Formats: sequence, structure tokens, C-alpha cells
Amino acid sequence: MSAVDPVGARRVDARRPDATGATARIVVPALDSSYSADAEPDRADLTGPAAADPGPLLRVVRRQEIAFAMVGVVNTALGMALTVMWLAVLGDRVPAAVAPPAAYSISVVVAFVLHRTLVFRVRGHLARDFGAFVAVNSGGLLLNMVLLQLAVSVLHLPRIASAVVVMALVAVASFFGHRYISFRRAPAADADGSRLDVHGR
Repeated sequence: MSAVDPVGARRVDARRPDATGATARIVVPALDSSYSADAEPDRADLTGPAAADPGPLLRVVRRQEIAFAMVGVVNTALGMALTVMWLAVLGDRVPAAVAPPAAYSISVVVAFVLHRTLVFRVRGHLARDFGAFVAVNSGGLLLNMVLLQLAVSVLHLPRIASAVVVMALVAVASFFGHRYISFRRAPAADADGSRLDVHGR
């Protein structure tokens, strides 16, 4: 007769007669009796380097997409705060249009560091990654401008609703742009010698 012990390992429980005719209870434990399925971390939603070392943010939110959105919100708030700061610091001495690029020059570096360390969890190729990150960000800005103008001027859709929808679409495109361009890594070999793609699949 077999049974399952509290940690999920199978065991064999049998009774055999000894020389006197009495029965003795024999328990044969499984080879891996210490394994517990509950102790195995669930990392199905983590890929690539984040699967091996998810870092503090991904340990909490578990999904790269959510971590990306959270970092995006933080960076947007930072950009707004920096723009207001530069407007106050520069005053009327320079045109107000100088404030947004001045704020962007700081916020883009902060965004790069946050995405690199908290979301995509990559190392090395610092200059290449930063150049690709700025290119993807600039492409997102250009795409935002084109789509918004198309929605308002050509399709005659409401301005505010169009801006919200376009920003959401650009955010999704930016996520994949950063994942497959900015922080892309070459495929690595799995333990059995097979090749994994950049996201560990």
C-alpha cells in the first residue's frame, strides 16, 4: 500500500511477517522526499535575465509590462517636475521652449537607468543601450505627434480622447521597442545546449 507524506513525496507502506509470524511495518521513502512544489517560485511571467535575477521591482509586480508602466509613470512625473523647475529657474531670461528639452536631458538618463536596472535587467553595452534607448524614445515621440495629428486633423476625432488613445498605443510600441531594440541581448545556450532567444524561451 502506498501513501503520500505531508511534503508531497511518495512512500511505500507495507507489512511483512517476520520469523515469529508477527508483522513488521516497512516504510520506503521516495528518493526526493524533500521536494515541495509549494517551495518552487512562480516565475512564468519573468523572462531573460529577469528570470534569473528579477530584482526588487519584478519580485513585487511579477510582470515586465507592469514594471515598465510603473517606471513610465515615475518618469513622466519627473519630466513634468523638471520642466516646472527649469521654467522657474530660467525665468524670463530665456524662451519658455528651452525648459522641456532641458528637462528631457535629465529625465531620459533617469528613465534609462530605471528601465535598465528595474525592468529589463541587463548588463554591459552601456553606450549602445543608451543610444538605442534615446532612438526608441525619439521614435515614440515622433509617432505620437504623427498619430495625434492624423486623428485630429484627418479623422476629426476629439483631441483629448485621441491624445489618450495615441499615448497608450505609443506606450505599448515603446515597450516592445525597448525590449527588442534598446536592451536586446544575443541568444544564450540553455543547460542542455539548446539555444534560447533573448527572452529565455
